[in-house]
Amino acid sequence: MSAMFLEKVGAKAYFIAWAIVRWLPERFAYSFFYFGARILARRKPKSVRRLGSNLARVVGFKTESEMDILLLKALNSYMRYWCDTFRFPDWSKERIRKTVTVRNEHLLMDAIKAGTGVIVSLPHAGNWDHAGAYFCGKGVPLVTVAERLKPEALFLKFLEYRQSIGMEVLALDGRSLATLAQRLRSGALVALVADRDLSRNGITVDFFGAPARMPAGPALLAINTGAPLITAFVSYTDSGIHIDFNPIAVPSVGSKDEKIAAMVQECANNFAQGITRAPQDWHMLQRIWVDADFVERENA
Repeated sequence: MSAMFLEKVGAKAYFIAWAIVRWLPERFAYSFFYFGARILARRKPKSVRRLGSNLARVVGFKTESEMDILLLKALNSYMRYWCDTFRFPDWSKERIRKTVTVRNEHLLMDAIKAGTGVIVSLPHAGNWDHAGAYFCGKGVPLVTVAERLKPEALFLKFLEYRQSIGMEVLALDGRSLATLAQRLRSGALVALVADRDLSRNGITVDFFGAPARMPAGPALLAINTGAPLITAFVSYTDSGIHIDFNPIAVPSVGSKDEKIAAMVQECANNFAQGITRAPQDWHMLQRIWVDADFVERENA
């Protein structure tokens, strides 16, 4: 069978699963996903082993049993994200609003009210779609980018999903940075997931005591447009999510490249603080550090 045929079958199965999960009673749906987390924790496929090794770096020395407990919590959080995603189109605006708490919300809203636009840089943690829906519900114009998934039908499904929340989603390509700058100048919120960039364009940062690479885009946009840059860490609560915002200052001295490097490092520091508080909500199932046997790839 051709790869294209298998992709189409996989996408069809995904769409059927999406419909079924929306139809199931809520308690049963989440219980089913948490059961899936237990299976993944026992079988430990490659992506789960990577999640476990990433967590081991951020929490330091733990016993094997302690790491097994943390890994299961992390997989529960990850599966909660997917169940949320499947069921989110049926959530009311009131439920979205009532299930979000925010620290330093003024950092975002003051910039929107001033018309300067604002850049939010965040890691793969919690449920940013939930956070994005919360701010879209406040009338904030939100723009983000997304990599094209294969098959195309799956990418279009996620595009439709995020557009239904109220987001403008740009395909990640060579033109997206210029378009994001235009949106910022018109006063929009630009949200960028920014805890991993293994390409040669990534900025090397110290992350939990080892080298990692993160994208320059958020810092570059802030310098080029004058829009404020803030970081967000989204973690789960019993009933929803909590968002923690922190500001990133543009250094007053140094070359442009030096300023970008300093700002990306500060973003990494803020990500690390959030991950330290809630490591189970950091959904990083891919490689992020570039030490040891890392082999550089142009488009990793």
